[in-house]
Amino acid sequence: MTRTARELLDDTTGKLAPDPHANRLLPLIARGAAQRSTLAALGLEQHHVIAADLRAFHHLAQRSAAEPECAAFFTLLAEGEALAQQRLGAYAAACGTDEARTAAYEPLADCQAYPAYIAWLALNGSPVDVVLALSANFAAWGGYCEAIAEALRRHYDFPDEACGFFDLFATPAPDLERKAQAAVQAGLDAGRVDEEAVYRYGRLLGSYESTFWHALWELDQRTGHTG
Repeated sequence: MTRTARELLDDTTGKLAPDPHANRLLPLIARGAAQRSTLAALGLEQHHVIAADLRAFHHLAQRSAAEPECAAFFTLLAEGEALAQQRLGAYAAACGTDEARTAAYEPLADCQAYPAYIAWLALNGSPVDVVLALSANFAAWGGYCEAIAEALRRHYDFPDEACGFFDLFATPAPDLERKAQAAVQAGLDAGRVDEEAVYRYGRLLGSYESTFWHALWELDQRTGHTG
């Protein structure tokens, strides 16, 4: 029996779900034990991630001209990244990060592997396969952002505006889900979905995201031992 787009999206998300214990930084933030300098580094790394992903999603939308449902998905993603870029400033300010520090910051290679792979997918991935892989990855990212936003308010006394970056990704996005489903259904109808590629893309995205969080966890441990 042929699966629907909704079934394939759910199945892919389930199979690519990360180990719930893989993100070692998240529980530190959740209980208010992460260093404030680590929170600042998180924002500084995201400054580079968001800028790179914004360009990548625009490129994917352009590459998807013959697949309008995919183009609509990537266009909406790019709009979301642009909004996230605007909201990141309030978070950075709450962390004590100014423009000079942002300009001087040298990003960690392990944190930038994720956007580098997004850029690779933008150049090489089949659009519908990338839709599936990204949709699975975003499920975990949204949960992380929800936990971080709650912790910032509870333990670090961040105002709502400073939490807006994480609130954005923690909030359900039904329009994006509808566009993902439409893109995948169109891909299924046209026989363009390569599930082997989808799982490869998704597995690597998950691994690179784990690397991102682990690098910041290591930074937090070093800072805690020397602070």
